[in-house]
Amino acid sequence: MRFSTQKTALVAVDLGAQSCRVSLLRWKHGNPRIELVHRFPNAPVATRAGLCWDIERIFEGIKTGLRLCGEIATEGIAAVGVDGWAVDYVRLGKDGQPLANPFCYRDERTLKAQKELHQILPPDKLYSLTGIQLLNLNTLYQLFADRQAGLDPGTCWLNLPEYITHRLGGRPVAEYTNATHTQLVALGSHEWCGEIFWAAGLDLALAPTIVPTGSIVAAVRGDLAELPAFRETHLILPACHDTASAIAAIPASGDDWAFVSSGTWSLVGTVLSTPCVTEDARKMNFTNLGGAGGTICFLKNVNGMWLLQQCIQEWEQRGHFWPLTSLLQECAALPAPVYLLNIDDPELMLPGDMLGKINRQLSRAGNPSFSAESSDIPLIANLIFHSLAARYADVLGSVAQITQKKLKRLFIVGGGSRNALLNRLTAQFTGLDVIPGSAESSTIGNLAIQQAALQGEWNETTGVTASTVAKYSEMMSPDSVDLPVGHDSS
Repeated sequence: MRFSTQKTALVAVDLGAQSCRVSLLRWKHGNPRIELVHRFPNAPVATRAGLCWDIERIFEGIKTGLRLCGEIATEGIAAVGVDGWAVDYVRLGKDGQPLANPFCYRDERTLKAQKELHQILPPDKLYSLTGIQLLNLNTLYQLFADRQAGLDPGTCWLNLPEYITHRLGGRPVAEYTNATHTQLVALGSHEWCGEIFWAAGLDLALAPTIVPTGSIVAAVRGDLAELPAFRETHLILPACHDTASAIAAIPASGDDWAFVSSGTWSLVGTVLSTPCVTEDARKMNFTNLGGAGGTICFLKNVNGMWLLQQCIQEWEQRGHFWPLTSLLQECAALPAPVYLLNIDDPELMLPGDMLGKINRQLSRAGNPSFSAESSDIPLIANLIFHSLAARYADVLGSVAQITQKKLKRLFIVGGGSRNALLNRLTAQFTGLDVIPGSAESSTIGNLAIQQAALQGEWNETTGVTASTVAKYSEMMSPDSVDLPVGHDSS
């Protein structure tokens, strides 16, 4: 099935743990132009139940953005696609409504759940079944924590991007790339792993059906459908995992390149045609996440810019305000620190008291700590940037060793792609040719997948083909993205 998109617009919704964005693609003189129409902040909320997302606030923010897109795109909107962070989900009642706000992956309830589940399913067994890295934030451990807490076991669940699509009118399904991140999909397949569901005491019948990337799941319904621009609008599932969409936006060929998707998290790895589950991959806790076109995103999660963002929040609470541009300038003039942080220390993954956590790590290693004074702020930021770059180099060295790839190029996409200092340090530590991509790479990949789906360029098993997505991603280069004044994705 083919749909004309040269005269109608597309909308990409990108859910982020720090902010959510609604972007509009329109055609001007035959060329695509992407405008960031609406952006609103996002953050988890501490509740009696735990750390949660305000799902109604998120949904209303998205609808506001969609309405604005409808006012702009008088030519009509062909499709809407939603991507976002993985692992978190909404539990639905029999009426299809949310039973409660979804938990945030940083909630500490999964620490106990992971330990107890590993008594039933040993880590090496889990890895052999899924090829997915062992992170306590994975959906598997969250669902097991629900079971431990006695939450209604008879409820269905949808990961967040698919839930938003469902709210807009789509079928309640799970998109392949996002499903793999749950640690519940059988290795090398597009099916849930029944053995894991059974061992964890989870009901496989309540899991949503997995569908390929680029699936057209329905038309927009509800009050939005009453607006002229949305009367014939399809709902398409892009690579719902935002990292998979971001990597789909990299217009690279050959086998000599790797990527860093740099944002709240840094996802560091390469693209493979088949999963890699060697003993070294397991020991180093690499993951095999689904990618667009049936590819595999072989990567490792590294603590990202969230670490600095946490520090900035603490500094502002103490009355120290440092614009990121000024902070980067100060850091660029500083010498390299004589010691580095263990960026992936589990304590640094949890929110709150980040300066205290950094100082405790430094103290344990016999290194001097930092004060809360403004004069130490550039020194702390400088340490974070050098530590991130060094960690990228370590991970990429392991990628090359495990996959036997001779890496030469490193594409950096996402908000961190605009951080010239971190890019320079990454080039120094890795020795690779660093190529900054788009700060809005998830949006570009999202739209490229929609475009491929609407043109009917489709495989029944893997959905949109990787080569087709690459073709449309190349059309939507970083130069095609119009950002509003004051936008800062660093």
